[in-house]
Amino acid sequence: MIKLLTAFLLLCSPAMAQDMHPEKMLVRIAEIEVFPEHLHAYRAILKEEAAASVKMEAGVIAIFPLYERENPTRIRIVEIYRNETAYQKHLLTPHFKHYKEATLPMVKSLSLVDMETVDSETMTAIFRKMSPE
Repeated sequence: MIKLLTAFLLLCSPAMAQDMHPEKMLVRIAEIEVFPEHLHAYRAILKEEAAASVKMEAGVIAIFPLYERENPTRIRIVEIYRNETAYQKHLLTPHFKHYKEATLPMVKSLSLVDMETVDSETMTAIFRKMSPE
């Protein structure tokens, strides 16, 4: 998780933050429940896929996996893509295809929730604030 966050922070340079248009971004929360017997394997594959996506895809702003403390089989992934085109390209990458195929039998349920920003002006300020000085 630390490596993923570090990669995310490195991507959030001031120049990139200036180039962001929150109204065009695709922001999604994936709500996933994993079968308990597959949790360890699922998390390893997810970690690998998220890191590869952030590192290798310019249009992936963030893929930030989280799990519930009280129920670690319930996973949430905050996904932020530069735009719809970046998301569609992401779906075609080898690392995403591997993740999807390898984890399909491990997933008990999946729901994708598209989100909209309440305050798009502040969103780019958040990215600027997170970038190293």
